[in-house]
Amino acid sequence: MPEQIKREPTDDQVSGIQLLVLDVDGVMTDGRLYFDAAGQEAKVFHVRDGYGIKQVMELGIEVAVISGRRSKALEARIGELNITHAMLGQETKLEALTTITDLLAIPMINVACMGDDLPDLPLLDAAGLGIAVADAHPDLLRIADWCTQLGGGQGCVREVCDRLVQAKR
Repeated sequence: MPEQIKREPTDDQVSGIQLLVLDVDGVMTDGRLYFDAAGQEAKVFHVRDGYGIKQVMELGIEVAVISGRRSKALEARIGELNITHAMLGQETKLEALTTITDLLAIPMINVACMGDDLPDLPLLDAAGLGIAVADAHPDLLRIADWCTQLGGGQGCVREVCDRLVQAKR
């Protein structure tokens, strides 16, 4: 890993998080798009990420999804996890983030945003805790407060959730 990649954040950085914002393709999934012969899209989600999301929600941390794409597979997964704050098909992710934080009255300092590619850069920059997945674009790895050990779709969301749970307890 390049020297500029930062490791895990301190308890102080993590303990105040009230909102975890997740990108989808490349974070909740491995970033690959799967299409069958009929053109139907499928996505693969890591089951452990889902359990981690449920754990942080039980502790009172809000979870939101902001994605540049829409898909029925994603909508199904969001519904299964009872994530109520989802903004899909967003060209300007920072506007979506501001809408969610305004609705929930959560200051940016108490927001953790997790991304993997350049459209997520403004989110990581604005959040109190910017998190890049291990296999993120180098520009995100450079600016992130925290870089996960695991890549997108490989349990990286669970890695973050476990750290949030640890800090809250």
